[in-house]
Amino acid sequence: MCTGLRGKNMSQIQEFLETIQPELINTARLFGFSEADFQPPARFRFNAEERDGKYRIRFTDGEQAAHGEAAIPADPDPRIELLHRKRIVRRLCKQTLYDLCREMTGIHPPWGSLTGVRPTHLMLEALGEGLSEEQAIRRLEKDFDVTAEKAALLARIAGVQRSLPAPGDGWMDVYIGIPFCTTRCAYCSFSSGEIGNGKLVAPYMKALAREMTAGVQILRESGKNLRAVYVGGGTPTALPEKEFRELLENMMRMFPEAMEYTVEAGRPDTLTRGKLQAIREAGVRRISINPQTMNDRTLQIIGRAHTAEQVRQAYALAREEGIPHINMDVIAGLPGESLHDFRRTMEEAEQLRPESLTVHTLAIKRSSPWGKQQTAERLRRTAHPHREGTAVDEKSREAFSRQEPEEKPMLPSGETAAEMVRLGGETAGKMGMRPYYLYKQKYMAGNLENTGYALPGHECIYNVDIMEETSHILALGAGGISKRIYPEEGHIGRAPNVSHIETYIDRLEEMIQRKRILFLES
Repeated sequence: MCTGLRGKNMSQIQEFLETIQPELINTARLFGFSEADFQPPARFRFNAEERDGKYRIRFTDGEQAAHGEAAIPADPDPRIELLHRKRIVRRLCKQTLYDLCREMTGIHPPWGSLTGVRPTHLMLEALGEGLSEEQAIRRLEKDFDVTAEKAALLARIAGVQRSLPAPGDGWMDVYIGIPFCTTRCAYCSFSSGEIGNGKLVAPYMKALAREMTAGVQILRESGKNLRAVYVGGGTPTALPEKEFRELLENMMRMFPEAMEYTVEAGRPDTLTRGKLQAIREAGVRRISINPQTMNDRTLQIIGRAHTAEQVRQAYALAREEGIPHINMDVIAGLPGESLHDFRRTMEEAEQLRPESLTVHTLAIKRSSPWGKQQTAERLRRTAHPHREGTAVDEKSREAFSRQEPEEKPMLPSGETAAEMVRLGGETAGKMGMRPYYLYKQKYMAGNLENTGYALPGHECIYNVDIMEETSHILALGAGGISKRIYPEEGHIGRAPNVSHIETYIDRLEEMIQRKRILFLES
């Protein structure tokens, strides 16, 4: 049972709660509460029972209380029934605690009680049940307290996704990971290391080629069709030109005739004419050149070893080499940036005219360089303008405490970050783009989201598949996580590769065997 929570007549509920306490803590964080509020003597108290075919939940802080109930689902298949019951209890507990916190604080988070990564799934689920778009929007507003603006955004995204080639059990995507970067961005939590003197490049690429060969066999034996191939990282274009060209040649030889191919070229300082020619000659049509911001001072703060001018030059070079689809990533809420600074980045984006634009919101994870900094310092502004001390921005702001006072950048408030995100959407619309995928992360400024926009016909299928978890993913390389979708059960099986580069090389055969078990033996 959740630490600090009390229950009676709980039966299955008690068992389910063991796995959802982190989600309850995340729900409370939306309102500025912390994990300490769940420790003895706990602020929140809990009662639950099964009665008259319903789960009945009650949360209280001793002064105010919230109640919730839901019908207990039944299914002829005991496994499916158990999964559905867990899902109902999880949603019911989160929503009831949310209702209590909302009453206590008066705060209305933009995404309501949704703390999960993939809110689009709920919209697609509603539309799949036959609801109209208007009815689906009303359901999200009523059941999850999502604001009208965010619910409408989900409806637009769902409409685009339903027009794309449908995913399904017969398809598989392939991810190829290159865990090298020229420098490590201060906010980054991906499995990557600085390429340094390049001593690990050759042994890593040899191991990756072996795993790619094994991946071809797994794809063939599984009977799945190849859907999309995505080369990510890290920064794949951080590889030397020879190794980069060989990678693309091997990829197209082993995994031909996918619906789409994407290569991350995120750091403009890693691009050369030769690498862009290798991309074009391989038949890759989509790349990402990601400035994150077009303000040089911010680029220095976040650890990007390039300038805004290098971004402009990289775009010009890619256009000269005939790359038909360039994606741009930007981040709202970067330290020291005002709405004016973000507007400048958007104006530059309009000049560069990418075919797709992803507007991220800064999220500082514990495994990032900023997230690892332990010294705590409270700063005046918070994520929610109506409440001091909210955990979302407070945790992020603490990460800057080791910088010298005169150099310490202030993170924008959640309210400012929301204006930036709104401006990003408006700019994408001006360029003729429409939103096509969305996901959320913990510790995002203002409890906001990441949204991908694209010109019609330029949506990235892989991005939709990985975020909606609607297609099998065969992930190759250090840090990759292969996923098998079990659609009837609503379950996802995973086979992770180790992240440490040298350990990956040493344990390569184990990584291959994990995938064989996942896709071929279960």
